[in-house]
Amino acid sequence: MERYKSKIDLWLIIILTLVFGGIVIFSIIKKEWIGFIIAIIPTIFIWNMFRSTYYIITEEELIIRCGIFYKLVIKITDIRKISESNDLISSPALSIDRLEILYNRFDTILISPKKKYELLQSIETLKPDIEINFRK
Repeated sequence: MERYKSKIDLWLIIILTLVFGGIVIFSIIKKEWIGFIIAIIPTIFIWNMFRSTYYIITEEELIIRCGIFYKLVIKITDIRKISESNDLISSPALSIDRLEILYNRFDTILISPKKKYELLQSIETLKPDIEINFRK
């Protein structure tokens, strides 16, 4: 079993910190506790998502975790193709430096492992006939 952390873009951290940090600080200064609570709850969930977005490869599965609510399990044998992507669509990826995984007949998911090449090698070892479009 191998675990790969998600790559996190710095610009994403900066934007979220400015937005939610600004609301929290403004709410404290103005003593608006409802605004503070409204801002702190998503901040906690986002912080948890940053800490707990990762990808696990077992002998038979790719497990994708993102925060406390999202878990997807894909059988390695169901993966048809993996290619690089910079698509901005919502996904369990904290960077726009992504891999698009096509599995089953029409399903697709985007992930952003820090060590893309190592993850690709692990999957290719388990399924040598997989189509991979990756420039090193």
